[in-house]
Amino acid sequence: MRKLKIMEHISLDGVIQTSGDDGDFPYGDWTAPYRTPAGREVVTAAHAESFDLLLGRHTYDIWSGFWPNAPSSPLADGINAATKYIATHRPESLDWGPFEGVGPDIVEGIRRIKSQDGPDLILWGSSTLTSTLLEHGLADEVLLLVYPVLLGTGKRFFAERTPPRSFELVSSKAMPSGIVYSTYKVAGPLKTG
Repeated sequence: MRKLKIMEHISLDGVIQTSGDDGDFPYGDWTAPYRTPAGREVVTAAHAESFDLLLGRHTYDIWSGFWPNAPSSPLADGINAATKYIATHRPESLDWGPFEGVGPDIVEGIRRIKSQDGPDLILWGSSTLTSTLLEHGLADEVLLLVYPVLLGTGKRFFAERTPPRSFELVSSKAMPSGIVYSTYKVAGPLKTG
């Protein structure tokens, strides 16, 4: 069975939105001042092995405007070569491939994709999909690049209806720019005292 990893750039207060997501967002690309060679190495290493992508339609539309035209690099080449599994009601309008629509039932579609042979799946973006994956036990790991900023407003990584869950820390690395890159394994329902 394929593993499904959720990966995201996130502020200390849980915001994932940047200007690329919505022109009305007041802070533009707040991640840019923190980009360093060390950060690029961490993100590239997370994509070092063969992988496929799971993307919401909005993220797919943003990425399809950038990655096909990005200069060749290990990360760009991997993203462009990956099969993109897209949660969309309009699969006929997809053109950046290889791609496949998840299907009308997102949960069953992702279960089907995970059960097939192939590389691990990485989900970038989409707080809506993140909540659904966690609610139905479809996510295996959460990889977060946490930036040392508070934004106060914007789309949050975990939507309001995300079910309570426990996670186990697999690894953590602090970068000189202040970003903390952490990998968590989904451990099951929330544990309380």
